[in-house]
Formats: sequence, C-alpha cells, structure tokens
Amino acid sequence: MTEVKKLSNNKEVLAYLVEKFPACFSIAGEAKPLKIGIFEDLASRLEDDEAVSKTRIRTALRHYTNSWRYLRAVKEGAMRVDLDGADAGLVEADHQQHAQETLAQSKAVVAERKKEAKPASTEKSTRPPAKRKEQSKPPRRAKTKAAPPKPKIQTELATEFPVGKAVFVNAGNTPVAGEIIETIGNDVQVQLHNGLTVKVNKAAILVAK
Repeated sequence: MTEVKKLSNNKEVLAYLVEKFPACFSIAGEAKPLKIGIFEDLASRLEDDEAVSKTRIRTALRHYTNSWRYLRAVKEGAMRVDLDGADAGLVEADHQQHAQETLAQSKAVVAERKKEAKPASTEKSTRPPAKRKEQSKPPRRAKTKAAPPKPKIQTELATEFPVGKAVFVNAGNTPVAGEIIETIGNDVQVQLHNGLTVKVNKAAILVAK
C-alpha cells in the first residue's frame, strides 16, 4: 500500500485545497469571500484525508484569509461561497471594516520592516533638497466632512460559552462579532464574521446587553 505524503507547509496545503475545491479557493486573481464557519466544513469533508491534518488546514486557512488579496475581496454586499461555490450569505459592513483594518495593519508592518531594512546612507542620499521639497508640496485638499461615528455596542462579559452562541471578541476599542465554534478549558475558538478564526481566553468573550 502506497504511503500518503503528508503536506507540511501552507503553500502545499493551499494548493491542495484549490485542487479539491476550485469553486471556493484560488491561488491567483480575485479571491471569493468564504462562508462563515467554513473550517468546520473543511474538517468534515477532509476528515479521512491522510494528506492534511486539522491543524494544517486551520493554519493554511488563517494564512489565506489574512492575505492582502483575500482582505481586498471582503466588501459589503459581496456574496460568500461554500466549498462547492454555492452562495453562503453576504458580507456585512462590519466584516468589510474589520478586513480593511486588518489590511491596513498588515501594510503598516511591511512598510516598517522595509524602512528598518533600508540603509541609513541610502535614505540620506535620496532625500531631496529642502527648497525643492517645498516647491513640490502638493496643494492643500479641501477638508471633507467626517462620517458620523457608529453607535457603540453595549456589551458585558459572557458567562456561558455554548457552541454556536453569538458573541463579541474584545479586540481593543471595537468588539468584533463572531460565533463560538469550540470551547477548550479556559480558551474559546471563535469564527469572526469576516471569515477569520481566533482562539482567545474566556475573559475576552463579550455578549450584547
């Protein structure tokens, strides 16, 4: 009996998912927003597949949904797809907002790394003279009226953690909506509404008042 080769990195696993579910995943071109809770569908469909483990699938899926190509595709009103490419719900406004925030943070990290890697001598030699910089200053833009702030969601700490419960993950100033998909001791696995999956302590789980 031929031994099945275990896939050992994200690139191999993603290529395998594209081969298995071409209507859902892609390597190039425009990505499609994925169904919320698609990890459970993948785990079920590939349960007996010796080439990939649940851990590898989860890691590769997180890598896929955090890619710039995927985050750009998460737009309000866009249709999510399941493993077979069937419609699986629309992307909501807060899903798009979270995707844009994640994309901006990722770009900022990359820009900072490039800045740190750039030699100081190169920065000095390419810096334009002060006079020329003043002359090339772009014209001032007219101030635009800021959009009214969104109403703040009133939340409180969760006391129960059943699978499928709608919750919020405390992620700074803005709680992120999602659903509980697994509880292990003091940790809770949450599928966020933007398609991402996170594992946090119970103390970070909130519910609406």
